[in-house]
Amino acid sequence: MNRDVIITCAVTGAGDTADRSPHVPVTPRQIADAAIEAWNAGAAIAHMHVRDPETKQGSRRLELYAEVVEHIRAAKCDVIINLTAGMGGDLYIGPDDNPTDFAAETDLVGAMTRLEHIEALRPDICTLDCGSLNFGDQNLVYVSTPEMLRKGAARIKELGVTVELEIFDTGNLWFALQMKKEGLLADNAMFQLCHGIPWGAPPNLGVMKGMVDMLPEGHQWAAFALGRDQLPFAAQSVLMGGHIRVGLEDNLYLRKGVLATNGQLVEKATTLVDTLGGRVLSPTEARATLQLKPAGGNA
Repeated sequence: MNRDVIITCAVTGAGDTADRSPHVPVTPRQIADAAIEAWNAGAAIAHMHVRDPETKQGSRRLELYAEVVEHIRAAKCDVIINLTAGMGGDLYIGPDDNPTDFAAETDLVGAMTRLEHIEALRPDICTLDCGSLNFGDQNLVYVSTPEMLRKGAARIKELGVTVELEIFDTGNLWFALQMKKEGLLADNAMFQLCHGIPWGAPPNLGVMKGMVDMLPEGHQWAAFALGRDQLPFAAQSVLMGGHIRVGLEDNLYLRKGVLATNGQLVEKATTLVDTLGGRVLSPTEARATLQLKPAGGNA
């Protein structure tokens, strides 16, 4: 069991959830305020996407990320800033008789373009989605090829930003371990085991245990699952030696029929850790555990 637990709050994703709950933050100010809310509730890390304020859909625009980071830093909030670098991998395959007629929603760019906001803002942590994935039941494929991953991992390491390796299935983890063998990952690379994203790793504890057994010794890791499995997987992550991720990116509900805020989900996670006999780490303590630079060190 992990008795010194870091809580990450994924405050808003890129999914089509903004119209399903009034608590999902959309504008840069709302996203920054959600990160501060999560920090006040006990989260050491805020994981953030940005959204187009007009369409409410996920965006890659640098100025939106910059505004979020500026608001957080101006508030003297020492939450650890974790920005996604996963946007730009959406490939919408065309109809069966013309699959290369990619749909207008396609947003597919190379590894370096996906890192433009990381280059500019130097957050504490950024994510790297470690493989391609059939995403949902239609024709959306998330594309993250070995060549893209090698280029992205090498550049993140050069920038001195800590990488969080997003593991959506066992093959993703296999390739992440290969990048470690090739020297593409810093010694403090983190692993995030992601469950319940169709069609990656299912929310199955046997699958989770198998991936935990594959993790390299000495690296910090966390696990999460979507929807109603969020809190049970948080508990299992702590019991297996990992950290916790909660937040509205992954789950909109506090309990059946009751919409949650990010702060409420973090509060539930802190109660869980306390009930299990653990301790929630502050951002300063989390920085030491994760071997991060002091607050503001990447600015």
